[in-house]
Amino acid sequence: MLRRDFLRLGIAAAVVNAVPVRGDAPAAARSSLHLFSKPLQWLDYDALAETTAEAGYGGIELTVRPGGHVEPERVATDLPRAAAAARRQGLSIGMIVTAIKSADDPAAEPVLKTAAAEGVAVYRMAYLQYDDTLGMDRSLDSLRRHMAALEKLNQRCGITGCYQNHHGSSGGRVGGSVWDIREILEDRDPRSIGCQYDVRHAVAEATGSWDVGLRRIAPFIRSLCFKDFRWASVKSAQPVDVPAGQGIVPWEKFLTLLSALHVDMPMSVHCEWPLFDEAEASLPIPQRRALAVPRLRRDGDFLASVIEPKHAR
Repeated sequence: MLRRDFLRLGIAAAVVNAVPVRGDAPAAARSSLHLFSKPLQWLDYDALAETTAEAGYGGIELTVRPGGHVEPERVATDLPRAAAAARRQGLSIGMIVTAIKSADDPAAEPVLKTAAAEGVAVYRMAYLQYDDTLGMDRSLDSLRRHMAALEKLNQRCGITGCYQNHHGSSGGRVGGSVWDIREILEDRDPRSIGCQYDVRHAVAEATGSWDVGLRRIAPFIRSLCFKDFRWASVKSAQPVDVPAGQGIVPWEKFLTLLSALHVDMPMSVHCEWPLFDEAEASLPIPQRRALAVPRLRRDGDFLASVIEPKHAR
């Protein structure tokens, strides 16, 4: 019942143009999942959409950033092309990943307005840094004002911005812990600005207390990304990405908490483990696509199986 409730909540929050729920439960669970386009940067829009559909996903979380599937300066022409390619395969582009850091970014408003016009519900922003010259408290105060300005921009554009939690604090990055994300989002409207909660990064960052952090940030979660990891070795605290279900993310506990906290947001699967070995990476695109589809489907199948139990009908 718990998994069934989670599936119902996830689908109820599906974005504009989402694939309708089909009769069989695992397929329905897969169709509620977006696939992060980062591992498929080598594909054009049509091939990206075809590969995503063949792998069983219902939508795409598209990179709209320098070096991504859509370059920000070409967003007005290329994002509609990518969205049209997705629709031809019965998919939505309900989520995008950007390099937007501030409301003053000249690329921000054109990207967000174009995305909203194409039915994108949420975008992920770029990472922010602490200012060591200000100290921790004053730096957080500055970041709160920063988020307030982005909130206003998002309201004007009709889209929700999300800040992703990420393991580690390299270069003074904000958001290793979800606690500082909650700090800078305090008093903001979560309908306009919130958090993209990444369970892999949360568990890696706070192995023994990630669930407390999840409860703390839950009111501000506006999208979810699913991936798994293991430790590099018994003597290493370095996380290594692995296919979903092959690592140490406690999926049962995670899904139980999401349901209890009524977190019912768009979901994306991040297949950031190596998609190809060295020899495969040099194969022609059609051969790489043939290898990629079942590997990408594997993560979707696993997540569908834990979201929707096999006995539910």
